[in-house]
Amino acid sequence: MTRSLRVVLAEDHYLVREGTRRALDRTDGIEVVAAVSTAVELEPVVDRELPDVVVTDIRMPPSHHTEGLDAARRIRARHPGIGVVVLSQYAAAPYAMDLLRDGTEGRAYLLKEKVGSPGELAAAVRAVAAGGSWIDPDVVAAMVAQTTMRANSPLRSLTDRELQVVEQMAQGRTNAAIADRLGLSTSSIEKYSTSLFAKLGLRDEPHVHRRVAAVLTLLHEQGQAEPLSEDGPT
Repeated sequence: MTRSLRVVLAEDHYLVREGTRRALDRTDGIEVVAAVSTAVELEPVVDRELPDVVVTDIRMPPSHHTEGLDAARRIRARHPGIGVVVLSQYAAAPYAMDLLRDGTEGRAYLLKEKVGSPGELAAAVRAVAAGGSWIDPDVVAAMVAQTTMRANSPLRSLTDRELQVVEQMAQGRTNAAIADRLGLSTSSIEKYSTSLFAKLGLRDEPHVHRRVAAVLTLLHEQGQAEPLSEDGPT
């Protein structure tokens, strides 16, 4: 019997916290082992429980700024095997980039409105538990819409289909999953990927993951990230 994924939840609003906890607990294969209301409580609970995944709001007491996001980054630094799902009210590139600036593995950025859709929240939890990544489709769509309007954006050189592929990459999907999502063959996705990597100037270097680099290019066009060097994100 496969054990359930153990989750620690942090959310300062009681009703949202309880709603999220119940939604996750009712999902097969997921168990909430602790729920706290502040980022200060979150880190010691994580250190004690060592869950598979942390789900946290960005803005939490005392200043309601980025306490949850900052705690998530510290947790990943101390416990690289713990996935983090950051919940936000905002489809904003700066918050997403802050979460992903040290890498995309085991990280997810999901809009809080999706908490009402347990399936998507559960999918994000499972993705980060497996070491993958997940960016809310609405966040990706907003970034693509804004960046492709800029005259000097490298994304303007991509075809509509290539843009769709990079959007799916940003959501952490494999080539097979992207193919299924777009109704294409895996070989077609591989060809689109090769083409968009070339257009974005992303070489097949041993120290650069081109899928991650393509997503970071998307974020960089928002003016919130440094471009990827051959040694990885700066």
